[in-house]
Amino acid sequence: MHIQPLIDGVIARTAHPFGCQQSIDNQIAYVKRSKPIKQGPKRVLILGASSGFGLAARIALTFGGAEADTIGVSYERGPSDKGVGSAGWYNNIFFKQRAQQDGRIAINIVGDAFSSQVQEQVIEAIETYFEGEVDLVIYSLASAMRPKGDGNFWRSAIKPIGNTVSGATINLETQQWVESELPPATEDEIEATLKVMGGEVWEQWVDLLINSESVSDNFKTIAFSYIGPEVTHPLYLDGTLGRAKVDLHQASHSLNLKLSQIGGSAYATVCKALVTKASVFIPGLSPYLLALYRVMKNRGNHEECIEQMQRLFSDKLYGQSVVPVDNERLLRMDDWELESSVQNEVMDLLAQMDANNFKRLGDFEGYYNSFLNLNGFGLEGIDYSKKLDLAALYELNP
Repeated sequence: MHIQPLIDGVIARTAHPFGCQQSIDNQIAYVKRSKPIKQGPKRVLILGASSGFGLAARIALTFGGAEADTIGVSYERGPSDKGVGSAGWYNNIFFKQRAQQDGRIAINIVGDAFSSQVQEQVIEAIETYFEGEVDLVIYSLASAMRPKGDGNFWRSAIKPIGNTVSGATINLETQQWVESELPPATEDEIEATLKVMGGEVWEQWVDLLINSESVSDNFKTIAFSYIGPEVTHPLYLDGTLGRAKVDLHQASHSLNLKLSQIGGSAYATVCKALVTKASVFIPGLSPYLLALYRVMKNRGNHEECIEQMQRLFSDKLYGQSVVPVDNERLLRMDDWELESSVQNEVMDLLAQMDANNFKRLGDFEGYYNSFLNLNGFGLEGIDYSKKLDLAALYELNP
């Protein structure tokens, strides 16, 4: 069978297995030639390990100097009569292959990180492969829903709070600028988004590990967040997503107090704006990303997930006598993005950008290619015209 990118609006409906493998290899090559992570963790649990920051963190910690063993939890689908499967499924497979080739332990647990069954599997894996303890837990879940336990679900909603917000998105199927409008969230939607994307589940996981005596001395845990500049605040920081992120930040403080009793620490890590499966949906964020990519690439300091994670672990979280945080005790990886000179240039571009010139003024090519890369497309070294053997894909196991 042939696999080509199939995009429905802003949703990718296909993934290329060996494009995913190439992406893994590219990221490994980057961290191996980068500033190494020193005094890093040796046994790491990543909740949400199959894509984005979670996958990049796993690659950085395994191949970027720390030589960590990892357990990764993710909820992905394999090949079936409905299709070839998700990109994350193949990311898990090819990461594990490369890690094992380097002599590292890489355990993949495929299932719902909100479920008690997966929690039990993780504790068992820690006992079996990590001598009962982890040094670092990374919370990088990006689910759209969370089970309530009674057969129903909380479902997150990307909406403003209090007021209708309008902004442009980029339809990646038609490559057109689309003005859209989002009504304010209901109280139920605000609460559901907190339940899915806030800090409660992060706290529950860390509590589980503490109670199971599964954390080491000097244990650390981090969770990923975003704040962004003022231009993105009406929908992001001041909306349901921002409310959930504030809850995540508060959870970091609560966890840090708890962990300080055993020599541990917790940090909410604020990352740079990037093209993700979620960010392409958010009105107003796509034009900002087009401008930001253009400005930061021109300056030579643009970072994708892998660059962010290697810098996080090599420059900030490990190898330092004190972890650098801001006055709200947030670990800032958006420092380059929010530099005033960068933002001034971005705002100048945004003021000029519209439906007729966004491809010329912004980095549309880079934006679009980043989206394709998420699902294994647009990568050099892959013959996308080559037929794939679906039966052989069924034999690959995460």
